[in-house]
Amino acid sequence: MSAAESLSEAQRPNLLGLDRQALGGFLRQWGESSFRAGQLLQWLHTRQETDFAAMSNIGKKLQARLAAETSVAEPAIIADQIAADGTRKWLLGLDDGNAIETVFIPEEGRGTLCISSQVGCSLACSFCATGAQGLSRNLDTAEIIAQIRVARRCLGLDAITNVVFMGMGEPLLNLRHVLPAIHLLMDDLAYGLGSRRITVSTAGVVPGIDKLGSVSPVNLAISFHASRNEIRDVLVPVNRHYPLAELLAACRRYPLPPRRRITFEYVMLDGVNDELAHARELLRLLRNIPAMVNLIPFNPFPGSAYRRTPLARIDAFREILMQGGIMTVTRRPRGDDIAAACGQLAGQVQSGRRSFPLAVQS
Repeated sequence: MSAAESLSEAQRPNLLGLDRQALGGFLRQWGESSFRAGQLLQWLHTRQETDFAAMSNIGKKLQARLAAETSVAEPAIIADQIAADGTRKWLLGLDDGNAIETVFIPEEGRGTLCISSQVGCSLACSFCATGAQGLSRNLDTAEIIAQIRVARRCLGLDAITNVVFMGMGEPLLNLRHVLPAIHLLMDDLAYGLGSRRITVSTAGVVPGIDKLGSVSPVNLAISFHASRNEIRDVLVPVNRHYPLAELLAACRRYPLPPRRRITFEYVMLDGVNDELAHARELLRLLRNIPAMVNLIPFNPFPGSAYRRTPLARIDAFREILMQGGIMTVTRRPRGDDIAAACGQLAGQVQSGRRSFPLAVQS
């Protein structure tokens, strides 16, 4: 038996984690032409084929070697829940015993998949269930892309029109694996999503914003939540490292395509950040930035001490921003009856640690 034949499936490279460039390099090491990468991308991602023998335009010798020396591994579905409003959440089990959550939000004319980038999160935002779990580890590119494959298999290949990195974790602290996933999402031979259909959300990791903008300037969303540093330091502790002035300067540097806006997410917490004075401060902060604001009624989770701002005060807050010329919407909670709404994702995180590993990987 050859060394390749003795490899367990866990030891074989998972082809789902290779974008076109990486897959081409991998195949060239085998003496194959680079164009084979495009063929494999179509089979693996566009068609979601996992049987190498069914890949009819790939030679049998290469089919056999791929079957013997590589894998196309996906997480197991531990739980599959559908909310009253049609939102669907999967709990996906990983090989190391951790589990992550992925959410599909159906709307008229579009279907948005909210995917995770880490197992847990180290940033400890006080209003977020994921932050309460701590961080176990980064997801690799294959584990990020596998979430899309699982959802497409359950929903149909054409159900997902938009992908948002707003699930578990801070995407900009895992750019080493998030960027190749974005490349696959945008590749016409894989998922073929345009940059306006992909959004990356960050709590405010400034070096990561700059890196993302220089490599893959997709839509940017900022988990903002406060108009004053002293409040944001508590709600979003990464603000102690990158305070508001630095964060907003990074937003102004971000290379937005024409007619695009940065989304500022603002969770409404009763008596904390929801005064009308806070709305006026927010208005001043966002001047000269092409911005839209999502006001998010707080979604409770076990152990949280916060309460949701009354709707009348949310409406008054929104009116101030609108009168100031900032496009503002109040996000309707989706999937909160199955803990799938914003801030409620928890998964199953082993050995989570609450710390600030702020080195941006790329």
